Amino acid sequence: MTEYEDSSAYVSQALEAARVVDDVPADTPLIAIEKVGIIGAGTMGGGIAMNFANIGVPVRIVETKQEALDRGLGVIRGNYERSANRGRFPIEEVDVRMARISSSLDMTDLADCDIVIEAVFEDLELKKSIFAKLDGIVKQGAILASNTSGLDVNQIAEVTSRPEAVIGLHFFSPANVMKLLEIVRGDKTSNEVIATSLDMARRIGKVAVVVGVCPGFVGNRMLYPRQLQAAELLKRGAMPWDVDRVLRAFGFKMGPFEMSDLAGLDIGWVPGEGDPLRDQLCKRERRGQKTGKGYYDYDANRAATPSDEVAALIRETLGADPDATPPSDDEILETCLFPMVNEGAKILEEKMAQRPSDVDVVWMFGYNWPQDTGGPMRWADKVGLEKVAAKAEELGKDNGWYAPAALLKTLVSENRKFADL
Repeated sequence: MTEYEDSSAYVSQALEAARVVDDVPADTPLIAIEKVGIIGAGTMGGGIAMNFANIGVPVRIVETKQEALDRGLGVIRGNYERSANRGRFPIEEVDVRMARISSSLDMTDLADCDIVIEAVFEDLELKKSIFAKLDGIVKQGAILASNTSGLDVNQIAEVTSRPEAVIGLHFFSPANVMKLLEIVRGDKTSNEVIATSLDMARRIGKVAVVVGVCPGFVGNRMLYPRQLQAAELLKRGAMPWDVDRVLRAFGFKMGPFEMSDLAGLDIGWVPGEGDPLRDQLCKRERRGQKTGKGYYDYDANRAATPSDEVAALIRETLGADPDATPPSDDEILETCLFPMVNEGAKILEEKMAQRPSDVDVVWMFGYNWPQDTGGPMRWADKVGLEKVAAKAEELGKDNGWYAPAALLKTLVSENRKFADL
């Protein structure tokens, strides 16, 4: 069996395992999901709505302004029309699917929904205020879900009189395309709500993984150290295009700096608080693909080329020595990926994920980790956990947060692997 065939079998097994939640009995009764409510008609809300309209489930979207509703419904129709023009379904199907989506400016119109999915801006206080209102509107027995990418679902649940009905459903953008759904169980989320969410994910064609409540959950929590270490590599003489090239060669569709340019460097940017290089880039209107320049320069077709201006800014802003030997490709790869594995070990320690293969599924289906490696935890087993721990020791000398996870140290000392857990 080749390594790819071996990995393919592992991925199939990992997907099968992710459907099982050890403490939720297989015969747990399901809540009938026959009508879905969505709060927010933006990119996420519209994409989520399409998932249900696609399978014939009626959806009602609520917004605060008619303009936002009209814009959101227009985007949905445009998405459907493009799919029809590509031959994915007859053009007549566009109107059929759109007819399943109704809209309103009044939250009380969600009263009879079986599940309401909030998909507004990632602000905890805003989400809490919405859930407090929903608690007095939506029928008992319905599921109240938040599409959050990392906020505390328990705090959201606390503002309701039915925390057992509250769950996090972290869809990935664009939600009508991306496969992964992180199902975030709160401390009081009922088995029925968890089981129904898993079944619902299957119905709409998602790959679901149940995770616990912690900052960033599984995916974004592990992404964070990669982004930080990518930035640190610039101080050591690497350029953004060096880092991106290495991660693309590994199998990612894009590297961290390409990803930042795509998202927009000004997303969440607060001048003077954080990365001085980002400050300089944004002040020079180098805010990513949307402005035609970010870490890279972009042509009219958004094709990227390395920027001499950015190279000079890195040396000037970060104090990178132009004569220093830049990190090797192996060093770049290990510096970016080994801290992710270490964070994955902490996640397993804290029982925020049930099993290493669940972590692998999150990263393969939500973040394009190359499937022929089997995901970060399985890849680390092959590379050698002692190498991962050594890098964690090295990075932990300057910042204890990177120090080896207790689970990682235990596995190394016992000559075991994540696969043995």
